[in-house]
Parts: sequence; C-alpha cells; structure tokens
Amino acid sequence: MAIDLNRTFKPINIALITVSDTRGPEDDTSGDILAARIEGAGHRLVARTILRDDVDALAAQFADWIADPAVDAVISTGGTGLTGRDVTPEALERVKERDIPGFGELFRWVSYGTIGTSTIQSRACAVLANGTYLFALPGSNGAVKDGWDKILSEQLDSRNRPCNFVELMPRLKER
Repeated sequence: MAIDLNRTFKPINIALITVSDTRGPEDDTSGDILAARIEGAGHRLVARTILRDDVDALAAQFADWIADPAVDAVISTGGTGLTGRDVTPEALERVKERDIPGFGELFRWVSYGTIGTSTIQSRACAVLANGTYLFALPGSNGAVKDGWDKILSEQLDSRNRPCNFVELMPRLKER
C-alpha cells in the first residue's frame, strides 16, 4: 500500500458539508480542516455548506450533489453519533444505492488508536449513489484528521496502490 509517483494524480471534485446545530462559518473548525486537506491534496473543493441536524434537509442536500455531475464525492462532518439529533447516517440511507461498509469499519479501527473504545459511539459510514461517493465522518477535529489522513487521502488519490476509489469512478454507473 503506497503512493506510486510514476502514476498520474487525478484531482476530483469534492463537496463538503458540516452537520451541526451549533457551528457557523466562523467556528467550523472540522470543516476548515477538511477543506484545507482537500485542497492541499490537489483536489477541487466545489461546494461547502453547513446544515443543522435535520434529516430531510441533509437528504435533500445530498441528493442535489448526487445529481450534480460536477461533484465526484461528498464528505460530511458531524451528525454520526448516537444522540437523537445525530441523523447523518439516516439521511444517507435515504439517498444511497450501495453501502461501503469497509469505510466505517476501517474508520473505527483507525479511531481506536486515537480514542480507544470511545470509537464504538461513532456511526461513521460511506455510501455510493449515482456514481458519487458519500463519506460521513464524526464532527470532532481529531476524527476528521483521522478520516482524511489515514483513509480518504489515500483512497481518493489515483496513484494509491494496489487500488483506490478514483480508478473505479468510470465504472460506478455500470449495470
């Protein structure tokens, strides 16, 4: 598992959503971390928003980006916990075509190294819809760093070997 510098990097278009009842643009630190990492990796941040923990509004935003051919992937931060207000996985359930179960499993394994058994409270997940990847990360700064630095930065890099999400993109809508 390594980046093959002999391969060409292919930037993708990523939309970012922060799910929070309390954060605004001035204190969206987890969103800022992800935005900086997305652009720092060479990808294009094509949209960014903050929405409250409202399953209908989240599902509608996800659906809009899924329908937009200019969006290859969506990353959300927040709303993946166990409280009644945490509804990001439920919003994804409404729009998904397929689950990517390994993402949540790997996220919790990575997170275990950082926060121990508290990772069991995370419902981080990923799905696929209309050829668009959707990744839901917890809202803490540490969680978005773990999710990007240890999973997404590699899987969204076309040079990652032995395989990556980017090389699958041309075939995601096959039937």
